[in-house]
Amino acid sequence: MRLEDLEIIITAPPAPGWGGRYWIFVKLTTDDGLTGWGECYASSVGPEAMRAVIEDVFARHMQGESPENIELMFRRVYSSGFTQRPDLTVMGAFSGLEIACWDILGKARERPVWALLGGRVNERVRAYTYLYPLPHHDIDGFWISAEMHAEAAADCVARGYTAVKFDPAGPYTIHGGHMPAMRDITRSVAFCAAIREAVGDRADLLFGTHGQFTPAGAIRLGQALEPYAPLWFEEPVPPDDVAGMAEVARAVRIPVATGERLTTRAEFAAVLRAGAAAILQPALGRAGGLWEGCKLAALAEAFGAQMAPHLYAGPVEWAANVHLAVAVPNLLMAETIETEFHRDLIGGAIAVEEGFIAAPQGPGLGIDLDEALARAHPFTGEGLHLQMQEAPCDYVGVNCFAGGAPPVKE
Repeated sequence: MRLEDLEIIITAPPAPGWGGRYWIFVKLTTDDGLTGWGECYASSVGPEAMRAVIEDVFARHMQGESPENIELMFRRVYSSGFTQRPDLTVMGAFSGLEIACWDILGKARERPVWALLGGRVNERVRAYTYLYPLPHHDIDGFWISAEMHAEAAADCVARGYTAVKFDPAGPYTIHGGHMPAMRDITRSVAFCAAIREAVGDRADLLFGTHGQFTPAGAIRLGQALEPYAPLWFEEPVPPDDVAGMAEVARAVRIPVATGERLTTRAEFAAVLRAGAAAILQPALGRAGGLWEGCKLAALAEAFGAQMAPHLYAGPVEWAANVHLAVAVPNLLMAETIETEFHRDLIGGAIAVEEGFIAAPQGPGLGIDLDEALARAHPFTGEGLHLQMQEAPCDYVGVNCFAGGAPPVKE
């Protein structure tokens, strides 16, 4: 059995774009006709440029190879061009292709992918979700409204969720770390107070920041949030500032989580060695794929850290996350996005029920991507999957980060 053909589908989820502006699905076919699906969570370049990268990685390092030889193909890609160091774009391409190899192997053996990763440890996976506007909410006002977030949190808990995530402390700017505006700290405290009041001890609060603060700024904000006992303080400083993140971890009594913008064990190991995070959040479509995810889990276990696979993409990466989550002992929870489009693309084959995801039982990833639906929603925009604003933090007006993938303003 050899890898023979590659197809790439770039799909745009309907507005408001929960999961980003586009998703990059890859379909691999072997010489004996087996197919496997993967998803590349790579967004440093535009989707058409990314298509060329994926095609090059496949043709150069994987085509004609057995899908079983995942470690060998990883070493080829990791070493490509005399590098042997993390490359976010190239590893993003490989990650999706690697996931598709596991889908093929599971189908060939008529077993779920988790069974090939060491077997089932967790019969069901604890799920968490971002807080999204309810149908009657004003979508623009939602992002700065503690009351609307509290209402959304109560709705999630009523549906069985035991953890909810929110990030009111924007903005996310290209300027790197900044000191939060005092009103951003005030709003963040108000969000935590309102959501804690709404859910009590029935759910954990997950506070997202996406790396926009200096260490000193993150410490000021984090210490203000401590009375509400969030389960994590996510990416409080830019992802390349490992020493700064460790400084925050020592100063704030909230566990630090990070990882959605990191790739391979080389970058995650630096975080663990520095004592910078207690929770790792790899995005498997970027971090190196499922096998690398298993290595990350083993590293984390040795440092007393837990795994919480990240998702801001489509349902194929989510399926891969779920299989990893089923197979690792140090699982905390896994992110999910519940939209009709996510569900319909995989025919509801994997679903959240009462806040948990049952271990998939079908062969491979246990899904079949609806190709017709995926191709019926092509991406025609100019923006990247997610984008940061150029304007710096506003210390006079109101800072806000709108969720989803709002239209790019010309």
